[in-house]
Amino acid sequence: MNPKLLIVDDDDEIRTQMKWALAGDYQILVAENRPRAVEIFRAELPSVVLLDLGLPPQPANPEEGLAALSELLALNHMAKVVIVSGQGEKEVALRAIGAGAYDFLCKPVEMEELKFLLTRCFHVARLEREYQEMQQLLQGDDFEGMLGTSRAMQTVFDTIRKVGATDAPVLILGESGTGKEMAAHAIHQKSNRKDGPFIAINCSAIPDTLLESELFGHEKGAFTGAHVQRKGRIESAGGGTLFLDEIGEIPLPLQVKLLRFLQDQCVQRVGGREEIQLDVRVIAATNADLKKAMAAATFREDLFYRLAVVQIVMPALRERENDILLLAQSFLQRFALQVKKTGLTFDPAAIHALSSHPWPGNVRELENKVRRAVIMAEGKRLTLQDLEFTPESKANVTTLKEAREAVEREMVERVLRKHSGKITSAAIELGISRPTLYELMEKLGLAKE
Repeated sequence: MNPKLLIVDDDDEIRTQMKWALAGDYQILVAENRPRAVEIFRAELPSVVLLDLGLPPQPANPEEGLAALSELLALNHMAKVVIVSGQGEKEVALRAIGAGAYDFLCKPVEMEELKFLLTRCFHVARLEREYQEMQQLLQGDDFEGMLGTSRAMQTVFDTIRKVGATDAPVLILGESGTGKEMAAHAIHQKSNRKDGPFIAINCSAIPDTLLESELFGHEKGAFTGAHVQRKGRIESAGGGTLFLDEIGEIPLPLQVKLLRFLQDQCVQRVGGREEIQLDVRVIAATNADLKKAMAAATFREDLFYRLAVVQIVMPALRERENDILLLAQSFLQRFALQVKKTGLTFDPAAIHALSSHPWPGNVRELENKVRRAVIMAEGKRLTLQDLEFTPESKANVTTLKEAREAVEREMVERVLRKHSGKITSAAIELGISRPTLYELMEKLGLAKE
């Protein structure tokens, strides 16, 4: 079923023309004034609205249109309201953008430009709706904030559900920033140990000389500076879960002692003789290739198999199909709430950049970019500049497709600048039709100025 589009205009002829032009793609709803628009909007809940500012009883005054905008967004702040204004109302239309409207078009409306904008609006609305549906789907099935509809993440969630109810050691593999500690937290929360402690230690962040004491604790006087007895992280995790991040960084002598703990569930503090019996579940994680480390004799094979009773591979963000935009929307909603900015959305060029970026820092990089963008954004839409994205350099392209896109982007941007954003003139110079130029701009993630 086609999505619903509400057209609000007091001119019957304009409503009829738009309905005729757009009925093939959308379910068209029409209203001639503010009360009727609000009534239809409340009953039908369209995700996109075309709103004329000049509405009765004072069609020469934009206040009725602005009041309609306010009421519609009060009913659903996620709705995409596109203002249709006369040239003399352009400043008022910009005020409407500041009040939450998604975009504006000047009369007379060019139908191809309108269709292009509507496609963008419905795409963004669909992304936001999918995010809300995912939130509802995950209610009562908490994975420590991890989201994902991709097959790779559904496999991760399924494994967490299964392994959470056991005490089996788990080894989590994946690049930096993929959410390995979040997965460990989720396993802990789904276990019968969830009321016990969750103790995490980054094995690469502690010098080798101190790591043994951190893990196993020490007795008073065990070494210079050991003025008091101290429990180690393993002992502190008693009755709960110990998370060993970057397990591949543990030195070989300490690997032997850790292996013994995994076998016997006993520890002996540094400088002590007493065997301390513990009940601790161990979850380990690494971004290193432990099989290569075993081949190089820097990681013990017997320790690997003790830790890797169950393995979970956290997929890189670039391998997670459509999860990038879902996660970006999730971060946008969270950070916008924190800084009390409502109605924020992504610029089309930003959506393209988010989808095509390689994400070497994975989910952590995405989260940080969106957080910065929300803080820095001055309008309602987050831009490439807010996200600290720059147009791709031709020097960095590696494939024929990337080279072609880089050339296309440079030519289209140059011609659009030359003609001050006028689509018809730019299309003529490029030797293509207006619809083809719109399609090319959409493919390249270039917003219509």
